[in-house]
Amino acid sequence: MPTTHTVAAALAVLSGPARARHFGVASRDGLLLHRTDPGRHAPDDYDDYGVEVTGYPAGWSVAAARAAITAEAPVLLTLLKDPDPAIRIDAAYALATAADLDHTVRTALAARFATEHDTMVRAALLLAAAETTRAHAHPPTVRWLRERWQDRTEAPEARLAAAVGWLASLIASGSGSLSVMCAR
Repeated sequence: MPTTHTVAAALAVLSGPARARHFGVASRDGLLLHRTDPGRHAPDDYDDYGVEVTGYPAGWSVAAARAAITAEAPVLLTLLKDPDPAIRIDAAYALATAADLDHTVRTALAARFATEHDTMVRAALLLAAAETTRAHAHPPTVRWLRERWQDRTEAPEARLAAAVGWLASLIASGSGSLSVMCAR
């Protein structure tokens, strides 16, 4: 029988391949981004990752990992209710890479947030919702993130996570300039 520590470690490893690697280059444009934009790239997997030395498109492993996580999302969703906060955090981290076209993952993250008492789990749920929204635009989630960071009764860790997620969502939508953000 696997221990809680083993499950948490497996969840942490699970979503690693589903996230874009920036090879030491970090920018605000890549914040919470875990894959290339399907609107900019052909479905042949030849995206801005280039080609591996084997000749395969480098992005194929990201797509394969995301497809596997999406297929197992129902199992991962049940882990959001695990008694161990580390499991809940890692489940949210893994779920953030699932394709969420029907908003099932974001709905579950928000529902868990509403009942969650652990500050760090609350922050993880917000970041997971933001990462999913970065990949699949969803204005209601962007508004929810904005409401969370503006809520002064919320713990500072959760407010910070919501603010980072909200800003990343604005950047992704093209409305992330300082003048636009200050006008809101």
